Amino acid sequence: MKVVKITAIVLVVGYVGIVVAFESFLGYTQPQFPNTIVITTVDDAGDKHDRVVSELESNGHYYVAVNHWPRAWYYRILDNPDVTVTTERETGDYTAVEVMGSEHDQVQSDNPTSLGFRILTGFPPRYFIRLDPRT
Repeated sequence: MKVVKITAIVLVVGYVGIVVAFESFLGYTQPQFPNTIVITTVDDAGDKHDRVVSELESNGHYYVAVNHWPRAWYYRILDNPDVTVTTERETGDYTAVEVMGSEHDQVQSDNPTSLGFRILTGFPPRYFIRLDPRT
């Protein structure tokens, strides 16, 4: 029985280490691909923070997913929804709107994540932010 407990502990600690390493790597390198954008948030002190996120689409609207454990940028958006979005094409000002209910379910259905990705990220809860252009 002692061997089973030790093996279980080693497996859990190893898995947590893999998740921390993967999330740290993404946070540090912030890799950019064709579907990524840079979202700029502002904290309470007025300091700007850039975060590379994937741009998602559903029903003609653009979204970003909050699907990693590190999510300071998400909390800044909740505090101040005025953001700047930079794509390969342009930079613009947007209002970030938290998505809930049936809209959340539709965006999730239109933009599922793979099981492999969910395993590597430690199965964090997934939220969505809709990006509405400011005029």
